[in-house]
Amino acid sequence: MRSDPSNLKFVIDPLLLGQRVVAILETGQRDATYKLATLMALIDHCIENLPDRPEDVLRVSLPDLAHRVLALYWPQVRPFEGQDLRQRRTGAVARIPDAAKALRTATQSGSSGLSLDIAMIRSPKQYQTAIDKITVALAKQPLPRLQKLPGSRASDPFLFDDSFLGEGVSMRQLQAHGNAITLKPGVAFGLARLAGLLKPAMEIMWVDDIRQMNKFLDAEVPDVAGHLFGRERIAMTPVRAAFTDAFGPHCFYCGCHLPAGSPVDHVLPWSLVGIDGLANLVLACTKCNGDKSGALPAIEIVDRVLERDAAVLEEIARSIEWPTQRTRVVAAARGIFRGQPPDVPTWGGYRQTVRFDVAFQPEWMRAAYG
Repeated sequence: MRSDPSNLKFVIDPLLLGQRVVAILETGQRDATYKLATLMALIDHCIENLPDRPEDVLRVSLPDLAHRVLALYWPQVRPFEGQDLRQRRTGAVARIPDAAKALRTATQSGSSGLSLDIAMIRSPKQYQTAIDKITVALAKQPLPRLQKLPGSRASDPFLFDDSFLGEGVSMRQLQAHGNAITLKPGVAFGLARLAGLLKPAMEIMWVDDIRQMNKFLDAEVPDVAGHLFGRERIAMTPVRAAFTDAFGPHCFYCGCHLPAGSPVDHVLPWSLVGIDGLANLVLACTKCNGDKSGALPAIEIVDRVLERDAAVLEEIARSIEWPTQRTRVVAAARGIFRGQPPDVPTWGGYRQTVRFDVAFQPEWMRAAYG
């Protein structure tokens, strides 16, 4: 750690932070997938709420964290190969997945690709019930265990103060602490900067845990990772049709004419931020979609996608019941790029690489500084 002489705060180095996080995940006991979900949700929150300075602390609302955890489990609680996937090794009670299942039942989502954002609108009371249950569940187990190495009686609070968390915590106690945790100096910036390394690694751990927890998942079973973290191609059909009508059957990146069934691409990669809102989606040709894959897009591409007519996107959102999420896309783009080192390569088009120029900051990036 390094010291900030202006206020004598200790600021954790991003590399050390990453090493400690990986050590907790690799050596700590994972009886359930909740630690992985909680840490992935924390990373997403940091990206979308990156502080102005690397050494700043960051307050994390527990209901907001609960929403992000719910969003991770939302597609996972659908039956896979006709069976419900276990998310823990022992015990019948699975508070977090059960809350997601109850909301799916209340919204009659079944195994469909209905987005969580639409489910929130359809059943606001049931959604709030799920958030309340997950908030308490996070405070009881994964959050206090997130900083505890095996064999140690106490946690090592290098991420946040967890002294008020644990099995005996109540909603009243959480509210007395502002229903939030505060990430320590440097943690938010470090997690956001390491997202591209940590999140794919945690997805691999998650898939491995699911295979161990569900014995019917042998080598012959189809793509488990796609069910847990992918997007069903059929789910994007309404977006593809609406975008084709509104913007024409053309690739957003190269402008070529698109045949039926062409990909719908996430401009900010799904591997970095799982944002399915219309503001983060474009029509793409197979060539550009495959070449871009999970690469970080060039600033110019993000500019173009954010310059699309907001009124048109909102009209599409109403007609197909799909969220726009422009505010989230702007916040995520800001956090991603501000956490990048100078000259990092970005995807500028088919077989084109553009170096990120930190001196060039568009308005949506500068807005964070007020």
